[in-house]
Amino acid sequence: MDGWGFLEKGAELARRGESFALATVVWRQGPSSGKESCRAIITASGQLHGWIGGACAEPVVIRQAREVIAEGVPRLLLLGTAEQFGGPLRDGTNFVPISCQSEGSLEVYIEPVQPAPHLIVVGHSPMTRTLAELARVLGWRADVIAGEAFTAADATQRSIVVVATQGHHDEEAVTEAIAARPAYVGLVGSARRGAAVLGYLAERGVPQGDLDQVHVPAGLDLGPTTHQEIAVAILAELVGLRAAGRLGTSVSGMAEDSGGAKTAVETAVETAVDEAHAVDPVCGMTVTAGPSAYPLSRDGVTYYFCCAGCRSAFEKDPVAYLGDETRC
Repeated sequence: MDGWGFLEKGAELARRGESFALATVVWRQGPSSGKESCRAIITASGQLHGWIGGACAEPVVIRQAREVIAEGVPRLLLLGTAEQFGGPLRDGTNFVPISCQSEGSLEVYIEPVQPAPHLIVVGHSPMTRTLAELARVLGWRADVIAGEAFTAADATQRSIVVVATQGHHDEEAVTEAIAARPAYVGLVGSARRGAAVLGYLAERGVPQGDLDQVHVPAGLDLGPTTHQEIAVAILAELVGLRAAGRLGTSVSGMAEDSGGAKTAVETAVETAVDEAHAVDPVCGMTVTAGPSAYPLSRDGVTYYFCCAGCRSAFEKDPVAYLGDETRC
């Protein structure tokens, strides 16, 4: 996958609101199947679209990319032997030893790509349209939905929901918003009106923990203002929360809902970060300890390998690799 197909895949993931990492080969020393400017998109679940190298490089890049998605910080990945990358490592650089038969090496730059925040404004007042327009100026996705038409199905756990129904279906809209477990729920109105709405919902069995997640009143307190200024105050609060990592618009800042459930993306990322690693006793490469790493048990210990060739070499003469630090 390259050219337009590569760009279209990234755009598709962005439209779906999925975080991913972009990996680009910026340097190589042959022989290596990865070439300068080879690129790949890696999703939080570990799917790779594109090409950055063969069997030795690919699993390492996938694992590192999933960590980049979790942390939200780019890194330069060095794949090869210590001799090929002499000297101290620069900040933001990770060295992973790979001693494959090809004897090639790569530098791969991995950067996180976070989807644009998705704002849902519930209501049909002039303020709702102004708020949506301002959010779009920032590059956010913004939808305006009438209060009577809004349901939990319109939002996801990444959405930001601002209820601005102004007395028309407030309770129903807030109930639907809470049910969606979004990153943020805000109710536009006075503190007195907000207390009345939340009190009504509490009397009807909505858990207090869910009600505590509702921001009332939504936005910064600017005192008496116009509807345009109210929109600015709300957007300013959202921008501040996002910058502080308190909105679920990035994996690193995503909060659990009141029930402790995590999204599929969070689960996939945590799995990637927590996966056990092992060192191939033949070539010294770091691999993910799992069924795909050619496991072999000997004397009660399970060893893992980067490829079938290393596993075969170990089977023929395990003492040669367990008795000293020799690497192929």
